[in-house]
Parts: sequence; C-alpha cells; structure tokens
Amino acid sequence: MRFTVFTEPQLGASYEDQLRVARHAEACGFDGFFRSDHYLTMSDGDGLPGPTDAWATLAGLARETATIRLGTMVTSATFRRPGPLAITVAQVDAMSGGRVELGLGAGWYEAEHRAYGIPFPPLRERFDRLGEQLALITGLWATPVGQRFTFQGAWYDITDSPALPKPVQTPGPTVIVGGRGPRRTPALAARFADEFNAPFASVSETARCYEWAAAACEAVGRAAPGHDAVDRAPLVLSAAQTVCCGRDDVEVRRRAESIGMPVEYLRETGLCGTPNEVVDKIGEYAAAGTRRLHLQFLDLHDLDHLDLVASSVAPQL
Repeated sequence: MRFTVFTEPQLGASYEDQLRVARHAEACGFDGFFRSDHYLTMSDGDGLPGPTDAWATLAGLARETATIRLGTMVTSATFRRPGPLAITVAQVDAMSGGRVELGLGAGWYEAEHRAYGIPFPPLRERFDRLGEQLALITGLWATPVGQRFTFQGAWYDITDSPALPKPVQTPGPTVIVGGRGPRRTPALAARFADEFNAPFASVSETARCYEWAAAACEAVGRAAPGHDAVDRAPLVLSAAQTVCCGRDDVEVRRRAESIGMPVEYLRETGLCGTPNEVVDKIGEYAAAGTRRLHLQFLDLHDLDHLDLVASSVAPQL
C-alpha cells in the first residue's frame, strides 16, 4: 500500500503553507503530495488568503522538493484547454525530474466557475469534453519527436501539432481518472488512465467501483486490475479518504474538532481512530483491491498528524 498526502488548499492555505506540508511529507516518506484544483472554498470560512492555482503551485514545489511525487486530485477539465494543459504538465514534469501525476476530472463545483468567469457546461458536455481532453493530452505526449499530432473532435481540434514539449516520463506522467459512476468514468479510465480512484466511498462502494473499472478494461481489451498485462499495464486501484488519526480518543476528537467534523461522522465515513483502528480500516480497503491511498489531511498546520500516520500507520502496511 502506498500513501500520499492529499490537501485542499482552497480552504485557506498559502503557497508557503503547502511547501511546508510537501517538504514534511517528503521527509516522512509519503509517496506523493497531491492537491485539489479549486478556486473557491466550500466551507463556512472565508478561505483567506485565497485560492492558489494548482499547476503554478506544483511548478514551485517541483523545484523545492527532491523525491516526492506531485499531482492533482483532480484538475478540472473546465479550467484549461487541453493543448496548453499538456504543455504545462510536461514542463512541470521536467522541472521535477519526472515526478508529476495528472488527475483529470469533468469539474463539478458550479459556484467557483461563476465566481471567476469560467463557463460551466451541462454534465453531459463536461464529460464529453473530458474524454476529448484525455485523448488529446495523452496523444500529444505519446507522439514521437519529429512527428505531428492531429485530432478532430466535437469540442477540440488540433492540426499538425509538433506535440512539444515532451515530459520526462515516457510516454507521459501518470494519468488518474476517478469517480463513483458506473459507466462513463470507468470507461475513460480504461482507455486513458494509469490509475483509477474511488473517492470518499465506503469499502463496499469502493469494491463496486473497482468491479466497474475491471469490466470497462475487459470491454476495451485491457488487462483487468490485479492481472498481468499483455501490452499495457493494468490500472492501479486507489481510493481517497479523509484521515483523522490520534494516539488516543482525546487526540482523535481534538483533530476532528479542528476540521469542523463530528468524530462519529468521521469514524463512519473516513479513516478515523487510533493508529491500530486506522490500520484495520485500511486493511478492509486493501482487501477490496486498493493499492494506493490518497489521505486527505484537512488541517495543514498539524504536521504532527503526518508524523503519526507515517510512524504508526504506514509501517504496519
């Protein structure tokens, strides 16, 4: 089981806050530092000092960290056009020495689109655009140097592109697609992704999402997760879960209160409790097929929380 630190900076975090957490996560041995891609807080707070752009942030972190992987969970396809996004991610991959991962989703939070003048199409169109973006971005990265890439879709056209720059990773950075729907998300993951993520779901619902992903892989002739691949690696199965871990019940409750969530709710829906309790719950996800966990740490000032998970949870797994 691999673990990443997954943050929500739109709730109120500066670049310096994120750099401190990313460096600490790296020192603790976490597999990755991931951040959401949002421009507006969803909480009752004011969100000060305000949002930070995901890819501007990751570009900075690429130069100020050394080993930890860096990615989005997930970039919204409504925010950026696919050609420039492919260039940006490839450049940040080069800046990091090949440590970048791209989580890409359809976008869902209408209020942030209104707040910053970003068009917010209907759901069907957003998924159609997401599919074309995945095809374009992965196609641009995979085009050999010296060759050209052309794509004609319903929403995006690319004509005779030199498909540059190339990322360090070949054929490109890890692509993550996630969601809890039964049809379109698993199908896109099977065609374009390296990792399929089931976000904030129960163990049983997570297992069901993985079954849909396996069926989608079979439908396109790709090896199912957990099986040997013929000509393409199988999907890595991951999950995202809020973590609230404490050395005792008092510390667990204090951490729950600090993020404004009832401890009873977190015990039911997240990874909440003492280290042994959290390990047991993670074991259930592992039994369902999870191989990577994106651990959502909501209090970015509580670095001791990262220390506890790294020292008392991760070694048991």
